[in-house]
Amino acid sequence: MTKIIQPGAAVMQLVEWRAEMRHLNQARLLDNVDEPCLRLMQEAFEPCLIEAGGILLSPLEHNHFLYLVLEGELAVHLDSLDSHPVRAIGPGDCAGEISFMDNLHPSAYVVALKPTVLLRLHRRAMPLLTRSPKLMQNLAELLCQRVRLSDRLIINSEQNANLDTLTGSFNRRWLEHIYNRESTRCAFNGQPLSVLMLDVDRFKDYNDRHGHLAGDHALCLVVDTLGKLLRPTDSLVRYGGEEFVILLPDMALDDARNVGERLRQSLEAITSFRSPIGTLPGVTISIGVAPMQPKDELETLIHTADQALYQAKARGRNRVCG
Repeated sequence: MTKIIQPGAAVMQLVEWRAEMRHLNQARLLDNVDEPCLRLMQEAFEPCLIEAGGILLSPLEHNHFLYLVLEGELAVHLDSLDSHPVRAIGPGDCAGEISFMDNLHPSAYVVALKPTVLLRLHRRAMPLLTRSPKLMQNLAELLCQRVRLSDRLIINSEQNANLDTLTGSFNRRWLEHIYNRESTRCAFNGQPLSVLMLDVDRFKDYNDRHGHLAGDHALCLVVDTLGKLLRPTDSLVRYGGEEFVILLPDMALDDARNVGERLRQSLEAITSFRSPIGTLPGVTISIGVAPMQPKDELETLIHTADQALYQAKARGRNRVCG
């Protein structure tokens, strides 16, 4: 081992051995690059080692290097070191290529999950890359992959922001968005829109008797059972606790009542169900139905459906009113 360097918060050691052709041949970035170019890059790459937990790249520190991973594993964190890693970088892959190319700060944290052996190339060696059309093509393809991955992460993040983490149903954020869109569309086309507001009957007693984990599984049962009976255009939303809202675009009040009754019967028929904690008793639901009136805001429509739900509970639960 020789001198110790510090790129950002990482403590990295330059090692004495020289990069060999077999090291370069395992790197995806250098696939099918001509041997004369590889020989030149062999001299430019510096072998180094970063210990487990070391921060290789940080948005807070400038990066001057392109890294090739020979052994070990790196993790990529987007927002902070406490966030869940979005991907891993293993042998044959590279890190730092974007900030290496645009000379800006890295856009993510890259941390060593285990002791990791790397080859690094300084920005001043950039002219070497341009000598090989194949290498530049490989780099362009790699950057395209990174862009596609970033797009997918954005899409997944946006989708997850609209989902209830327990049941997988939509959440209130999605309800506000989809109601604005569907109410406008239905009003413009002269089509009806209805809402079901439902509540799991005596859910507090269910939790007290069987435990909160059992209650969680019961809520998942509700979503799984009802979701199979709804159209792709309908939206099943966990509104809060054991309350759910179902948005039914292009559906008038009578049809919405029939849908509500079918949903109610589907849960009533499940007297028990299997769960990860054993067999649990089923649950029933009470449902309030309300049709959208001209210029109804979401809060107004929800209030009307909630009043109908209150009637269903007052009349003995496990029924549809409205």
